[in-house]
Amino acid sequence: MIQQLTDGAIELLQKLISTQSFSGEENETALLIMQYFSNHNIKFESDKHNVWAKNKYFDFSKKTILLNSHHDTVKPNKGYTRNPLKAEIIDGKLYGLGSNDAGGCLVSLLATFTYFYNKTDLKYNLVIVASAEEENSGPNGLNSMLSIIPEIDFAIVGEPTLMNLAIAEKGLMVLNCEAKGTAGHAAHGIGDNAIYNAINDIHWFQNYEFPKESETLGKVKMTVTQIEAGHQHNVIPASCKYVVDVRVTDAYSNQEVFDIIQSNVASEVCPRSLRLNSSSIPKNHPIVKAGIKLGRQTYGSPTLSDQAVLSCPSLKLGPGQSLRSHTADEFIYINEIVEGIQLYIKILEEII
Repeated sequence: MIQQLTDGAIELLQKLISTQSFSGEENETALLIMQYFSNHNIKFESDKHNVWAKNKYFDFSKKTILLNSHHDTVKPNKGYTRNPLKAEIIDGKLYGLGSNDAGGCLVSLLATFTYFYNKTDLKYNLVIVASAEEENSGPNGLNSMLSIIPEIDFAIVGEPTLMNLAIAEKGLMVLNCEAKGTAGHAAHGIGDNAIYNAINDIHWFQNYEFPKESETLGKVKMTVTQIEAGHQHNVIPASCKYVVDVRVTDAYSNQEVFDIIQSNVASEVCPRSLRLNSSSIPKNHPIVKAGIKLGRQTYGSPTLSDQAVLSCPSLKLGPGQSLRSHTADEFIYINEIVEGIQLYIKILEEII
């Protein structure tokens, strides 16, 4: 059965790669996933471009595990030498946009869910969500499904981790900042230069270290990534705008980090969002212990995923390698998908 599910997963991934599914435009890949469920006699539901299902013998008296990965992709970068929408298997590699991030994870989780779907004696319920708008953190992705699907006790989020256990993930907070000053003529030196005022705050962002450090994720990291000021050479600018990328660990909430920043800089600081918090799961959680038992390593992930919208414990786990995501000529090894399905099943069999 596992071999048949694996063959079907690889076939589905080839179809997904060949179908454009940029964030917000996933309707065609959603139809492919619906067809997959229909072909396996699995009752499913959909909302917007999200497709979800629960195991056949779902029991509300039991705890529920969420299996989740996304079927949207970023737009291909200019470095591609291959057709990004052409699924090709060459020397054991399946090429194509979204193959690694996160198509391989998605089809492996679909195969895993199908394996357990008809079983009557599960200790946990299973819910799977093939979600949209992950890549752009859009409003119509997994976050929009949390009020629709049953309550979740913990989750496995499919992202490429080489099937190692990402037990924590950094959150993201993007800050729009503006240092104010007073305009004046550069020749006279009259005015309050907003650029100089911004430099003081930027220096703080560059050098400040938050007191608490995460055991798995290390330090909170702040990086100034954009800056804009002035409109002509002889006018002292009254405004300097800049953007700060903040990667938050599980030692703090986004709100706590924002409060510390706001109390230390003179610039006006406006967060684009506070909802993409850090995620984690205890190392002694049964699902983590099951993975460790099977020889998988634990680590903290610096990249963001749909874990950020979950309030329950969550584990990032999937075939493929994170470093390949969003790169030109993206690929995943076929044997990574084979291993991924086997390990997903073995890990879950340890607890359900």
